[in-house]
Amino acid sequence: MICTLYSHEIGYTKISPILRKYFPTSDIFLDKEDEFKILRVEIKGGFFSSKKVLKIPYRERINPDYQITEDENCPLNMNLQGLYGFANSLPIDNDNLRDRFLHKIHSLNAEFSIIEEKGTIKEIPAIIKDLAAAFDAILFVQDGTIISKAHGQHFLNNSLQLIVDREGNSEIDSLEVNIDPKYFDNDQVEVLDEQKDRKAKNETVLAQHNIKVNKNLPCVESTSEANIRSAKEIAQRVTVMAYINGFTLNALSGEDTITILKKLDLWEATTPKEKHLLENPTDEGKNQESWKCEGIWVLLWALKKVDSIPFPNEMIDFVNIPEGNYPYTDPKVFITETTEARNASEILDMNDLYYRMDWACVDARVKGEHMEAMIPGAVYERHYALNWLIHYMDQDWDDVTCDT
Repeated sequence: MICTLYSHEIGYTKISPILRKYFPTSDIFLDKEDEFKILRVEIKGGFFSSKKVLKIPYRERINPDYQITEDENCPLNMNLQGLYGFANSLPIDNDNLRDRFLHKIHSLNAEFSIIEEKGTIKEIPAIIKDLAAAFDAILFVQDGTIISKAHGQHFLNNSLQLIVDREGNSEIDSLEVNIDPKYFDNDQVEVLDEQKDRKAKNETVLAQHNIKVNKNLPCVESTSEANIRSAKEIAQRVTVMAYINGFTLNALSGEDTITILKKLDLWEATTPKEKHLLENPTDEGKNQESWKCEGIWVLLWALKKVDSIPFPNEMIDFVNIPEGNYPYTDPKVFITETTEARNASEILDMNDLYYRMDWACVDARVKGEHMEAMIPGAVYERHYALNWLIHYMDQDWDDVTCDT
């Protein structure tokens, strides 16, 4: 086996035309083995060469979706759970790339492998390149093959660039995640007027700021479906983040921050990634974590400690926050006396807005364009915090994805 391609798109019939492009006179057979459809190309040899055989086993999820489910009756779904676990264990320092890569895996619906069953087929690299582009695939590649980019098992994107290897090396900074809107529609049969109005209102805001609008982006969930974090959970999270932010600004040492969080009974509320940074601080890690101040502001807004979230053409500024509205003054009082959060409608309005803003930032980055109207890093961190607030895909803080 040379590699396995994974795709959100389904349809094995898209494979045959690509094979026919390279082998116009060869026989292409279709068989079935268990849940696999098997495409086999028999390439006739000449006077001095024997027949070559290319084999492509293809399978789909029983119920295609945009996220991995708990369906134990679907072999591919179970395989994707293992693939996700392996990918999640890889040391990807770029949080944006990590988030998009993991969500790309969540969205996968089809799997097919490229196997030289007999002989060496010189057209293999070109075939793989065409298939990867046609399916917007990610590739799980074995060591030492004709398309390998690293030692050991590793992942390539649809342009055959290295996403990540076991050492965390990568050739890219981001990864596009495209999801067919019909899968959202399957989950939500009826889009309510409330959701349509929210979408329309936010598209107007973007247009007023000359920010690109994608009319095809679906609505976020309705207020009746929303599951907003409790005020206490938000208050605990923002308190942990406030002290870690002080650490990233060198106002506190890692040891002092750990001591404070333990005294406040917040060490259990500190995430594995946060604990690792405090225990193993690096300048790069502290710099990346310092961006979470944008998320702190969002959480303070959710708790009604600040009145608004500024437009993301500027970074947030904590200077004007009333003293008692920030956890540093008296963190225990801050947590125990914070009992109210904004309602679901307000939070969903903001989540929908930043979802569309984040898409515009990603679109500009993919196209190599400079985003003039907004600071992409600020948009991403605010979107991150908003997704956590609404329990997006039931993800814990360390695992939140900002899908667009």
